[in-house]
Amino acid sequence: MKLSEELIWRGFAAETTIKDPAELDTRASKKFYWGADPSADSLTIGNLAAAMMCACFVRYGYEPYLLVGGATGQIGDPKDNGERDLKSLEEVEHNKACIAAQMKNVVKSDNLVMVDNYDWFKEMNYLTFLREVGKVFSMTQLLDRQFVQNRIGEGGSGISYAEFSYTLIQGYDFLHLYRTYGIDLQLCGADQFGNCSSGIHLIKRLEGATADAWSTPLIIDPATGRKFGKSEGNAVWLDSKKTSVFDFYQFWMNQPDSSVEYLMKIYTLLSREEVEEIMREQALAPEKRMAQKALAKGVTEVVHGHAAAEAVIALSERLFTGGLNELAEDEIAEMGQYLAQGQMGRKLFDLLVETGLCASKGEARKLASAGAINVNGVKVTEDTVVDQVALLKRGKNKFAVVM
Repeated sequence: MKLSEELIWRGFAAETTIKDPAELDTRASKKFYWGADPSADSLTIGNLAAAMMCACFVRYGYEPYLLVGGATGQIGDPKDNGERDLKSLEEVEHNKACIAAQMKNVVKSDNLVMVDNYDWFKEMNYLTFLREVGKVFSMTQLLDRQFVQNRIGEGGSGISYAEFSYTLIQGYDFLHLYRTYGIDLQLCGADQFGNCSSGIHLIKRLEGATADAWSTPLIIDPATGRKFGKSEGNAVWLDSKKTSVFDFYQFWMNQPDSSVEYLMKIYTLLSREEVEEIMREQALAPEKRMAQKALAKGVTEVVHGHAAAEAVIALSERLFTGGLNELAEDEIAEMGQYLAQGQMGRKLFDLLVETGLCASKGEARKLASAGAINVNGVKVTEDTVVDQVALLKRGKNKFAVVM
């Protein structure tokens, strides 16, 4: 299979400036860049989809340049529904380091180059930026951008000059990387295509050269119809401290039959032949959930590694086979590597909130009264102190440990 064919088969094809996808197979320049802003200290599975697209390019010989936006992260990528909270320089620096490590883990390449746009913006004079970049764009062109229309139209929340300028800054990133490294292809999510276009415009006007952008569709949660991402309130994080390995694995196990093939193509490294065989098995015996198991294992391996995937599969089998009241302390402690953790000596309802099993103490109280909370396999209805290593369970499939 060629790169262009795999991109289309996996669903990594949305808006692009490339007229024929087959051009990617014979492109003279095989350098691209993809960027992420350090607005949090972890990527989500929404970002992971674009990172998997980058990994696909790498498998076909492309050289990746991954930009972490130390400069743009201090402004915030504009949203449709309001301003982002500004981050301190220290927070941006911390987030940048965390994201860089995650990107390196997913987009595996011996030629990986990490860049930070703060390196070229920190010394840039504002008047120089206006003369070189600002003069190249018309206000009409910028006001026509969809995110601007959403913010300044009737019922919109308005937009600051800082966020309005974001597209010019990202456009300059592309120009700088073209001048410095000869990069003429930017990869992005579909919601970033307009910002990519700003860079293409600058390269054409100031360098007289051609550059391209290739975008992948935004991934929609099949269950809720909402976008996968941290701003949507339904984030699944790559950092195991934010989303435990067990919860990460279970998220994929709980995907509906109607979506599992679509998600396997995007989020795993399974080949076309492997996916087709799995889906044939799924059709013959859907109750075995072979596709969900392959999806959950495949994504967990990509993000957390083969050993963690195998361990969480074994852990899932142990947790769902009963006999939780027979677990020894060392067994529970070992589970703590893959489950959310709380600290011994605290009250049960506080622990249920801290570990994410309940949204509030009120919910914890309500669920306990209904018999939906277990400690080491025993139903607990009162807000007692948990003073031992313990396994907490909410309902049928939500777990945490007390260490």
